[in-house]
Amino acid sequence: MLDQTPSEYLERKALRINPLKTCQPVGALYAALGVRKCMPHSHGSQGCVSYHRSFLTRHFKEPAIATSSSFTEGASVFGGGANLKASIKNIFDIYDPDIIAVHTTCLSETIGDDLNAFISEATVPEGKLVVYANTPSYVGSHITGFGNMVASFIKQLSIPTSAKCDKIGLLPGWVNPGDIRELKRLLSLMGLEAIILPDQSGVLDSPMTGTYQMYPEGGTTIEDIIALGSVKAAISLGYACSTEASLAIKGRLNIETSLMPLPIGVRATDNFLMSLSSLSGQKVPLDLESERGRLIDLMLDANQYFHEKKVAIFGDPDTVEGLCAFCLELGLKPLYVLTGTPGDSFVERVKKILRSYQETYEVKIKAAGDLFELHQWIKNQGVDLLLGSSYGKQIAKAQDTPMVRVGFPVLDRYGHAYNPIVGYRGAIRLAEMIASTLMDRLDRDCADEDLDVVM
Repeated sequence: MLDQTPSEYLERKALRINPLKTCQPVGALYAALGVRKCMPHSHGSQGCVSYHRSFLTRHFKEPAIATSSSFTEGASVFGGGANLKASIKNIFDIYDPDIIAVHTTCLSETIGDDLNAFISEATVPEGKLVVYANTPSYVGSHITGFGNMVASFIKQLSIPTSAKCDKIGLLPGWVNPGDIRELKRLLSLMGLEAIILPDQSGVLDSPMTGTYQMYPEGGTTIEDIIALGSVKAAISLGYACSTEASLAIKGRLNIETSLMPLPIGVRATDNFLMSLSSLSGQKVPLDLESERGRLIDLMLDANQYFHEKKVAIFGDPDTVEGLCAFCLELGLKPLYVLTGTPGDSFVERVKKILRSYQETYEVKIKAAGDLFELHQWIKNQGVDLLLGSSYGKQIAKAQDTPMVRVGFPVLDRYGHAYNPIVGYRGAIRLAEMIASTLMDRLDRDCADEDLDVVM
């Protein structure tokens, strides 16, 4: 499929080929779906929101609802204020959400629409709310849009207060519903209650009941977002996703916030649990210590299949950083580490991870990269494993390289969003997937006389 990709590498700045990201509104839409009875609204053309909805639907295999300002030529020239005001009225009349979360597109950003002014002039029923985030598609990526929308919820809804409760705040970053369920389990075992923003569990992994619910029972409630100002402390997961929202919690709400990597792998999960322990005053329970022990046992049992295998890791920055650290813990050698989201800090964080595991070999690390570039790297020096989203399958096929699907999006397999990659349970799942994939390749390639039932 990609056999014509040249091996001769040329640095490109003005062109992306086979991009490793999508646009900000996709992330804003996903963040808004993590709020209960929230209708995400795309301030732009119908074509934009159709793409954004279908992108999320293909990953989660669940309907991703959203509305649109439905720009035509007139709105594109004279501005979309009238469209947005009419949309807000119609959405409350027809779909009856508790809150509308408006995000911009490249079209509305380019013409300079003032969302704050338009919303202040709109007819909003009593007891209903409208928030907004600026998410130009030509800046950043879906990760940027996600972070901007989460920060907007905090800035526009959360109320600072001196009266504190026993709950903590948790910003989980861009993770799947299965990851959020695992984070909730860890919080419960550590004796903590948390306000989680956003919370897509129960929304994009809702059960089949035979009856369609536009607004499933999951999601962070508006009351909880408002009450975020009363938590005793907050933890924000993922530097790329949660930095902006973490600053909003610290600056607007004056709440002490820890910004940490996603708890993928042993060390990151250890650090996350120790932070929870310091907040709860409780020791890590035996159940979690046993889980950790089972993970270490699996890593040791399969060590001969992990040892020194070269791996290419690609996807969203926070996920890629976590996967890179876990690969080093397994004994794998990350050779290429790539994200499509811009940001030089990604490169520095990956270098720091490599130094922390005393790795000194050369690793190609890049932000704002693309899969064409990754394929060129692999053509010049191959790897034993690809670790990333479904878009890597074309490279895997062209180079006949094993691949483990992880991160976002996974479009060509089922159940991915239900299962965690965070925590010790998530690491056990990841280790099993990686080991099985590498061992399947051994079985496929070995001579008949070497095909062994016991490995």
